[in-house]
Amino acid sequence: AGPGSFFLCDIFDAIPKNDLASMEHPIFSLATKADMRVLHYQGGNNALEIRPSYQGLPTIFDKDILIFAISQIMAARNEGRPYSREIMFQARDFMEFSNRHTGGHDYDLLRDSLDRLDGTRLRTTIKTGGEETWEAFGLIDGAKIKRTRKDGRVTEWGLRLSEWLFKAIEANEVLTLHPDYFRLRKPIERRIYEIARKHCGAKEFWQIGLKKLQKKCGSSDAS
Repeated sequence: AGPGSFFLCDIFDAIPKNDLASMEHPIFSLATKADMRVLHYQGGNNALEIRPSYQGLPTIFDKDILIFAISQIMAARNEGRPYSREIMFQARDFMEFSNRHTGGHDYDLLRDSLDRLDGTRLRTTIKTGGEETWEAFGLIDGAKIKRTRKDGRVTEWGLRLSEWLFKAIEANEVLTLHPDYFRLRKPIERRIYEIARKHCGAKEFWQIGLKKLQKKCGSSDAS
């Protein structure tokens, strides 16, 4: 898609996709309350620092929005449709995709998720798209919610993916998730599934030490 264009998320049967970098590295908090920690992670040559927003670190449930966006973009790519990192979507479509309720409070939670994603800042040398550079960025480069003046009804949700994440999509650095991923209600269950999905692939088993697994999970007493 050309400059200034946007991508409308309207592909009904998009298959859930997740980016490899966030499956491998602990970017999202497993806490159920506001997590104000600054996270530091070192894995091989990959350094990562995550600085929280004023609402705390983004949670693994906030990540559902990025999974939704990645899934829609990959579906469009596979169909040969134009796409961009600036996307628009209907909240109900996202809620149904991620197995959520569609009550008024759920829309407030969605806005809070966008807030945390937008306010969190990353410092990393993790490669995406075959390039290794030290970068400082947010997970998304802004979000918007449009309402009508008459009744205050939300007519449009939107966000702009970070260039770092968009490069990963462009390079096909994504994996398919099982649809039941969204039925996992405990943060640690989601994180362990991600790690296992990333490392097992088609293999029957994969081994990892508990200490390393805890490091990869990014777990803490708050989770």
